Amino acid sequence: MKNILTALRNDLKSNASEERRISGERFFKEPVKMYGMRASQLSAIAKTHFIHVKGLSKKEVWELCEQLWKSGLYEEAIVACIWSCKIKKQFTPEDFPVFEKWVTQYITNWAACDTFCNHTMGTFLEMYPDFLKDLKKWTRSGNRWVRRAAAVSLIVPARKGMWLDDVFEIATAMLHDTDDMVQKGYGWMLKVAANKHEKEVFDFVCKHKDTMPRTALRYAIEKMPEILKKKAMERE
Repeated sequence: MKNILTALRNDLKSNASEERRISGERFFKEPVKMYGMRASQLSAIAKTHFIHVKGLSKKEVWELCEQLWKSGLYEEAIVACIWSCKIKKQFTPEDFPVFEKWVTQYITNWAACDTFCNHTMGTFLEMYPDFLKDLKKWTRSGNRWVRRAAAVSLIVPARKGMWLDDVFEIATAMLHDTDDMVQKGYGWMLKVAANKHEKEVFDFVCKHKDTMPRTALRYAIEKMPEILKKKAMERE
């Protein structure tokens, strides 16, 4: 396992550039430690090195991912996101504490939050929807990324039209959150839910539009027809 990490890290370093690192850091408001490379390069490297990972036990894969998360490096966190989702057929209910630990202890930027939660967490929840009740507890966290995770973990299910009541419950719990990354997170969740439930999401937004932060509101109605967007933006 140590050899797997060494080979991966050598490959990441050899494909990194200072120019890409500086450019990449501009996408974040908070400090982010990066090697510096294109997203397509990073994805290709993660997939190439997964060849040496796929034969391991799930416990060993989780140990590798843990080491990648602990590094604090953006690219290594994304590799952990990709590898964890690649063994989704092996997910069991016992994996939730592992995933929750990664969310609460290691996620420190929106890209790692969204990559992990859109794919690994979203897939896990579709497999084991009983854990929605645990996800909702994240809305009360003092950690902005955990609160954002509560919303963005439902992006893929919401896009499919699933769990509208749960989407509204999570959005309501964070409706007046003052953190812009949380506002954008639940606004995005509402936006994708509107793909299948436009009227219901529009009605929800209109019900709360006088107190809902404008950032969240704009995200929620972004794909709606202009006439609906105009009505939703009107203040009483």
